[in-house]
Amino acid sequence: KKMSDEEPAPSTGRKTTENTLFGMGNPLLDISAVVDKDFLDKFGLKSNDQILAEDKHKALFEEIVKRNKVEYHAGGSTQNSVKIAQWMIQKPHKVATFFGCIGTDHFGKILKKKAEEAHVDAHYYEQNEEPTGTCAACITGDNRSLVANLAAANCYKKEKHLDLDSNWELVKKAKVYYIAGFFLTVSPESILKVAKHASDNNKIFSMNLSAPFISQFFYEPLMKVMPYVDILFGNETVSETSALLYFQTDDIAEIAKKTRNLPKENTKRQRVVVFTQGKDDTVATVGFLYALVQDQTLEECIRAGHYAANVIIRRVGCTFPEKPDYH
Repeated sequence: KKMSDEEPAPSTGRKTTENTLFGMGNPLLDISAVVDKDFLDKFGLKSNDQILAEDKHKALFEEIVKRNKVEYHAGGSTQNSVKIAQWMIQKPHKVATFFGCIGTDHFGKILKKKAEEAHVDAHYYEQNEEPTGTCAACITGDNRSLVANLAAANCYKKEKHLDLDSNWELVKKAKVYYIAGFFLTVSPESILKVAKHASDNNKIFSMNLSAPFISQFFYEPLMKVMPYVDILFGNETVSETSALLYFQTDDIAEIAKKTRNLPKENTKRQRVVVFTQGKDDTVATVGFLYALVQDQTLEECIRAGHYAANVIIRRVGCTFPEKPDYH
């Protein structure tokens, strides 16, 4: 980890209560199965990769569910993040809220059940135009090839979901907000509404740069949200890609410093920039959120991040033991 700042996270002396952590993103049902090289070759997949599904992958999803040892897990970057934070917190249940769009189908039902089992307070926008988004994890040995089909996740509508009074009340209840950059491709206006609320009410809004293509092709919406970002997560490849766009440097510490100093609306909180340089960067973010929700110092947040990454990196998919062993 390289930090842009050594100060502890600002304290608001809060207790962990229901709906303290709010996340919004692309809910995907992870479908994992062990496959062979022939299966990968058939669909033109590399053994260790992450791609968006194309038409030619349609049959892949139909085939993988017929495997005899197929596993289903609630997935999607942000949904996984709040799920792990909830797991580390344990009690009370429903500390984490999650918004996203699913289909009114069998996979949507599984996703709802999985969120419930993880004790996450998921409120999905349900529509029947597109099926629930899925991510096929084709496992060969120690490698996994991920093929994501966003489908319904792409159909989130601010005015049909986020703007509804009952849903907005849940947003208002939160003290810490986390949204992955992936959601900028779906509903930047939803992100902006939540980010402005956090900023106006001196609450913590955090975001992840997610993947190089976000800062390359969604630079404008990203920069619109940036003034409201209190904590920015990224890994070294993402930060370097972003840096080429506006900093002309590839020194990570320098990028962190310059990113911290970008214009900011809420001047009561100095922006904190966290760039991970480990194998599984997104998971480190999550443990960080767990400590943040409990109002811990920055150092403690990072320690919790390392713990979560260390546990989950050894397992298939985003799964974890029944209880954390974290002190």
